[in-house]
Amino acid sequence: MTALGDLLARRIRLDGPISVADFMMEALGHPRHGYYMTADRFGAAGDFVTAPEISQMFGELIGLWCADAWDRMGRPNPVLLAELGPGRGTLMADALRALSGVLPAFTAAVRVHLVETSPLLRRRQAESLSRYAAPVWHDRVIDLPEGPLLVIANEFFDALPIRQFERTPRGWSERLVGLDDETGELRFVLGPPGAPTTRMIPLRLREAPLAHGTVIDIAPAGQSVALELGRRLAAHGGAALIIDYGHAAPVPTDTLQAVRRHAPVPLLADPGEADLTAHVDFGALAAAARDAGAVAHGPVGQGALLSALGIETRAALLRRNASPAQASDLDAALHRLTAADAMGTLFKALALTGPGQPVPAGF
Repeated sequence: MTALGDLLARRIRLDGPISVADFMMEALGHPRHGYYMTADRFGAAGDFVTAPEISQMFGELIGLWCADAWDRMGRPNPVLLAELGPGRGTLMADALRALSGVLPAFTAAVRVHLVETSPLLRRRQAESLSRYAAPVWHDRVIDLPEGPLLVIANEFFDALPIRQFERTPRGWSERLVGLDDETGELRFVLGPPGAPTTRMIPLRLREAPLAHGTVIDIAPAGQSVALELGRRLAAHGGAALIIDYGHAAPVPTDTLQAVRRHAPVPLLADPGEADLTAHVDFGALAAAARDAGAVAHGPVGQGALLSALGIETRAALLRRNASPAQASDLDAALHRLTAADAMGTLFKALALTGPGQPVPAGF
């Protein structure tokens, strides 16, 4: 077992099984052994590739979306441009580079803020943005300053902790992480049926005639972030663009997965050494933001959004001066980002705006 696995096993022996959310928080964010704290995991040489690493076009178009939203909200100056979970800073760097020459008024107005807990990734982000901005970092969304706000959250919500519940013959039980009595290894166990936590399950699913063994993911951490974003947008105006993979409404499916070197691995085998993610429930995020006074738009497929923002035109412009190899790479990136058999429909986009604002581009 990994060093973090040993720590978790000791904790479980002392205090009993922990929630899946607690396991995810430790596995991804433990100060010494957490997945995002110990190494740069992005790119072909790492464990996964995100859209900004596939092509510069992605960040450029998201930057233009933000600039258009800024224009529609009356061009406030200053305006907070915040990215949640910025990775290496590639998306923000591409966005600011694309905008610096064509919309200098926007780049002069923005104040870049990044929500990032990993010191290692903060250093990478500082390097990526050194030519374009002097960002301010925060550990939590709630720490962002008040004021007009533009938010980018690309593949952020899928890594937030979830809780899981399983349908049993005696009712719903929370899925927990405990220890195998014989081997001492981490394993899934069930809490008592009908515990207060089961009230997190949406009523229509809680009372649906689902088969025994059905597992449901609930993401209170993600809903809390959406609620905070909705509050800020309702109070100060602005827009948020959330892009991730997931579904438009809650579904009775276990979507939690662990990935290492671009392939699935056992969920509990090596805590801190594999990425942990779950599909995003966009309907729940939209409902939380609306409860706080914001307006939700979408979700729409990532491919549809990027097409509406002009990715095909941008690809054609880049192809004019590209070598045959570069043109082939552009075509492959365009397909991967937009096609239905790649990221085009599995990945979705949800926009949040302040009340009374125009519908944002692409929605």
